[in-house]
Amino acid sequence: MESILLFLTISLVGLYLVGSHLSKKHSLGHLPPGPPRKPIIGNLTDLPSHDVCDWEYWLKHKDLYVYSATTSSSSMTPASHETYSRSALPSGPPDPVGTLSRAGWNKILGTLAYSDPSFKDMRKAIGHQIGSKTAASRFNAVQDLEVRRFLLRVLEDPDNLLQHIRKVAREAGAIVLKIAYGYTIEPHGHDPLVDLADEAMATFGLAILPGTWVVDFIPILKHVPTWFPGAQFARMAKQFRKSAAAFSDVPYAFVKRRLAQRDFEPSFLAGLIRKNEEQPGPGSYEETVIKWAAASFYGGGSDTTVSTMSSFFLVMAQYPHVQRKAQAGIDCVVGPDRLPSFQDRENLPYIYAMVKEILRWHPVLPMGTAHASVMDDTYEGYTFPKGTLMVPNVCWVVQSLGDNSAFTHDPSTYPDPHTFKPERFLSYEGHEPEANPYYLVFGFGRRVCPGRTLADANLYISIAQSVAAFTITKPIRDGKEVDLRAEYQSGAISHPVPYNVTITPRSPRYEELIRAVETEHPWEKSHSEELRLV
Repeated sequence: MESILLFLTISLVGLYLVGSHLSKKHSLGHLPPGPPRKPIIGNLTDLPSHDVCDWEYWLKHKDLYVYSATTSSSSMTPASHETYSRSALPSGPPDPVGTLSRAGWNKILGTLAYSDPSFKDMRKAIGHQIGSKTAASRFNAVQDLEVRRFLLRVLEDPDNLLQHIRKVAREAGAIVLKIAYGYTIEPHGHDPLVDLADEAMATFGLAILPGTWVVDFIPILKHVPTWFPGAQFARMAKQFRKSAAAFSDVPYAFVKRRLAQRDFEPSFLAGLIRKNEEQPGPGSYEETVIKWAAASFYGGGSDTTVSTMSSFFLVMAQYPHVQRKAQAGIDCVVGPDRLPSFQDRENLPYIYAMVKEILRWHPVLPMGTAHASVMDDTYEGYTFPKGTLMVPNVCWVVQSLGDNSAFTHDPSTYPDPHTFKPERFLSYEGHEPEANPYYLVFGFGRRVCPGRTLADANLYISIAQSVAAFTITKPIRDGKEVDLRAEYQSGAISHPVPYNVTITPRSPRYEELIRAVETEHPWEKSHSEELRLV
């Protein structure tokens, strides 16, 4: 019976592909040039596999094509800055056949269409809470405390790289969960909400990555039931839905419970709920917007910070002269008797430049986020059919329709782009600052990251205190310094390949300052037990 069903399905898919190919053969117009398209499947076999770094794969095509790839049902263009960000080309989420909906991720901010009312309401809610420096500064104390606790964790276990990276991840999660939900994680063990969020974000990264789902290229498969042979994507989507639902529902219920008990800490979600004159009803539009705004806030601020801080420790070991210059500036402004604070920010321009350079040197989202055009469009004589996925190669140079696009490794915009040089963003005699990478790494146009102000503040305090407190060097093995290479893993959010560095306190005085957090701010009781009651 299974063989018969499989034969029938293959036959139907074949007929669909042929029909789709014939119907679209003359409707694609003059696409941007790309490699030759094969009958029926188009450029499906030209797309990168999941174990390849997308930004390096597309880089190979920059001197050959303004790259366009088509499949039986859609086309994809790794786009230039101009084509991707121009407002004349309306765009929506990359979900042409509803795969994100099937996976339960169609309500988070990054997947909403611009025409969806909740898109504007969610951005407005996020903007109200953290959209300005004044609003974001309400959480300065939380960020400062959690970064100091991070320093303590690194001080006590600097040698185990894998644990160190998990601690970085844990720290990012701790800060964002505290700000988003007023939730205190388990200080020394596994935490259920951190684990839940990590699992959910892993599924989101897979669900939104272009080319993950075969159904994106063969839409008729969306009708295949989960029990059907070979329908692994349908079974994965079902499991993803459970993770997505828990990711939004569990912390929302936690905050509502604490608000009802009048025993809550100020948080992003508590602020949104209290801002409404009436409590939003279960399943209401208002409730959906509020809880997914908070989920979007967490999703945009946890794993991204992990990637950036992991890159930071690698870079400091590779560029010791940059580390020494940063420390000299801190010593001059702050002195040796305290750690840098938010109040020092304006007087530490080199640290501010380091934040910009770490974001430029390896963007957290090297391929940005894909947008789908919502209508047929033409630009510079080329056709972009409705449903075209616009994928910006933020990390590397992609040849645009005219000149080279000014992405983060374009040598015409950032000379010597592969070298870590914070000085490029400083103004001094004979040198004007290079282009601010914030306008590239935080997204474009109407879909620019609404939490970028808070993310910027978090990176500043994390980098400033880490470089002040520690000396970060290449490890020594058999009496010789081990060389470090900057290699990165594939994925929507790109992390460094695991590496080893040596981390030591800069002086006994700095060790005292790090350890002082235990007495000044004793560990609070975790909310993990209470989470099990919601």
